[in-house]
Amino acid sequence: MSKVSAGLKKGQITPTELCQKCLSLIKKTKFLNAYITVTEEVALKQAEESEKRYAKGQSLGDLDGIPVAVKDNFSTSGIETTCASNMLKGYVPPYNATVVQKLLDQGALLMGKTNLDEFAMGTQDQGSKLEMEAAPSGGLLCRVGEGSGSTDGVFGPVKNPWSYSKQYREKRKQQPHGENEDSDWLITGGSSGGSAAAVSAFTCFVALGSDTGGSTRNPAAHCGLVGLKPSYGLVSRHGLIPLVNSMDVPGILTRCVDDAAIVLGVLAGHDPKDSTTVQDPVKPFMLPSLTDMSKLCIGIPKEYLVPELSSEVQSLWTKAADLFESEGAKVIEVSLPHTKYSIVCYHVLCTSEVASNMARFDGLEYGHRCNIDVSTEAMYAATRREGFNDVVRGRILSGNFFLLKENYENYFIKAQKVRRLIANDFVNVFNSGVDVLLTPTTLSEAVPYLEFIEEDNRTRSAQDDIFTQAVNMAGLPAVSIPVALSNQGLPVGLQFIGRAFCDQQLLTVAKWFEKQVQFPVIQLQELMDDCSAVFESEKLASVSLKQ
Repeated sequence: MSKVSAGLKKGQITPTELCQKCLSLIKKTKFLNAYITVTEEVALKQAEESEKRYAKGQSLGDLDGIPVAVKDNFSTSGIETTCASNMLKGYVPPYNATVVQKLLDQGALLMGKTNLDEFAMGTQDQGSKLEMEAAPSGGLLCRVGEGSGSTDGVFGPVKNPWSYSKQYREKRKQQPHGENEDSDWLITGGSSGGSAAAVSAFTCFVALGSDTGGSTRNPAAHCGLVGLKPSYGLVSRHGLIPLVNSMDVPGILTRCVDDAAIVLGVLAGHDPKDSTTVQDPVKPFMLPSLTDMSKLCIGIPKEYLVPELSSEVQSLWTKAADLFESEGAKVIEVSLPHTKYSIVCYHVLCTSEVASNMARFDGLEYGHRCNIDVSTEAMYAATRREGFNDVVRGRILSGNFFLLKENYENYFIKAQKVRRLIANDFVNVFNSGVDVLLTPTTLSEAVPYLEFIEEDNRTRSAQDDIFTQAVNMAGLPAVSIPVALSNQGLPVGLQFIGRAFCDQQLLTVAKWFEKQVQFPVIQLQELMDDCSAVFESEKLASVSLKQ
């Protein structure tokens, strides 16, 4: 992004040309289903304004004229915001989310709104299922599939651009596989799968996601991107349609760590419209180069070595730890003893807050309303049945069960206490001298869609967020960094977790690591052929298609 920004300042390319290239790629990659709404006219008008500023030498900063995309659960003034749900089809907010406004104030070009799991309930953007089973106490135990695919919204699943990469296709040629190539595409992870696919396919340089239990880091890992979940309270949630207020954080998806740092510098800071934001002024994030590794202590949580972790991811995790050690950093095994309770704890708290948040969608003030007018109650019930999918309805039922008077103490209050224990585990580890934790982001690389929908979703979901959920419950910053390609030619990501509000330190370590691993650029030759010729004529091919 910084190279493109420099190109814009030098006049090697204009904001309008850049915008048109990205719009052309959006059309070319439409089959990925990354976007719900493409805001072509808005983007071109913004590009025109940006061009005038550059002509006068009055650029607003590094984001001026840079194409960005926004997950469709952030409010955008005058632009439909659906949350990929029938409940909000046709809903046009009258205001911008604070993070969207901050991007626009910096001159960014809004290319469109990206696809997701319905109301962001999932980490695959594929079916998040909810099942109830008898708990030992005689009550009900809920297992909520955070999915893991960006396949569960009303606009259909998002396809991972790596399904069409040269790296993956070449590996597949060497293996026997089914005849149906067309349906053999890979999931993106989720719920911010549309945003990840949009950045991965070069249709924009930055995309906003949201992260409640891993929904930015998970698709970043599957799509070979940097996925940042800032500290809770560092970035405003105003205008982000809430899922779990106490855990939701706007996330940032980019192709390199420096870009994520630039965007975080723009977005971070107090917002009078969000009382949970930090009061202290936030300085822009400049990332220094790490030189003295001997002062760095990396923690490896032993509880994260789970049986379901693929041998490839485990091997890359070990190699990453060895890399830090060989460069002089101290690498130690640490314990987060309450990790084993985090999935169940998360789901009790998540569904309870979901039940509370979803109460606003009643068909009265905005969104979908059914035609039944027998009574108000009948209208409520029919509206919610028609507006929400099974996953959302299941979570509402489950959350209301936990919030019943007779269950409140046994479930909700108990889960809050466990959440405190989980947060304290991190505090204890960081107080012991550890600077950053190094963990996997996901159990394996992205899986084919057909394989994903066949698997027992309950089992998969109970496993797949194990590395990411606890961070949200503790309010810590975390970033997923692409580390290498698997034997299948697919990206694998590793996660760094930092101390609360030490986002700059976290990103500094991540930047050093990124430089060491030199993750390869996705090769989408067939998709890019037409556009690369144009980029080359601008002498920006290396910037825009291989950044």
